[in-house]
Amino acid sequence: MKVAILAGGLGSRLLEETRVKSKAMVPIGDHPILWHILKHYEAHGFGHFVIALGYQGDSIRSFFEGLGTRRAPIAKGDQMVAFPAVEPGWTVELIETGLETLSGGRIKRLAPYLDDAPFMLTWCDGLSDVDLHQLRAFHEGHGRIATLTAIHPPSRFGRLTLEDDRVVAFREKDPDAGEWINGAFFVLNPEVFDYIAGDQTQFEQEPLTRLAADGQLMAYRHRGFWQCMDTLPEAQLLTRLWEEGAAPWKVWRNHARPADR
Repeated sequence: MKVAILAGGLGSRLLEETRVKSKAMVPIGDHPILWHILKHYEAHGFGHFVIALGYQGDSIRSFFEGLGTRRAPIAKGDQMVAFPAVEPGWTVELIETGLETLSGGRIKRLAPYLDDAPFMLTWCDGLSDVDLHQLRAFHEGHGRIATLTAIHPPSRFGRLTLEDDRVVAFREKDPDAGEWINGAFFVLNPEVFDYIAGDQTQFEQEPLTRLAADGQLMAYRHRGFWQCMDTLPEAQLLTRLWEEGAAPWKVWRNHARPADR
């Protein structure tokens, strides 16, 4: 099962970093966030990655060129295939999907590279300790077209306890056990491409809405760690966790040997 990753967006809420590089290349510690994501998948036995490029795509190409690559020009478009020497379990296909293409369009442009088979999908800006083995088993067990990973939204605002105008206590917001949001980490069957009209389709809107209406979208509930990286403070939070040795998404030790190639 291949893993598709969308890494072509503008990253407009993280301009401190993305003026000069892709959001996927924003560092978390000594490595770009994309490296952390790929290591997470590798630790679960997935080693073949198909990455959609767009804005600042050259920064991603340069990263993999630095790890050791070979180019493979094909008739379907601009493709670069990387076999990183320092990550021997990885095969990475970098696919140019355009500067203005929206998320659904990028997914559809990856279709020729995904072997007309079920595949995993995620964005380039979120880290989690989701068990990808269980996610895959859940998807294969229900028989629908699409599975997303549902997570409780991280607490953003603390709560105040007031007496008149005096603050007497401050505590972090308690997660709402009944509130779930889309945390990405999808498993999708190739029929999903029929729900995507073209380049200007936002995957999180019409395709997911139609899949839900057709009874073809299921949610795998993840109650563990999940954190997006939309802003500089969120990048700093992830870096602090990594540097303190407290990164929940680090589920690998040494190089994993992919079970699914």
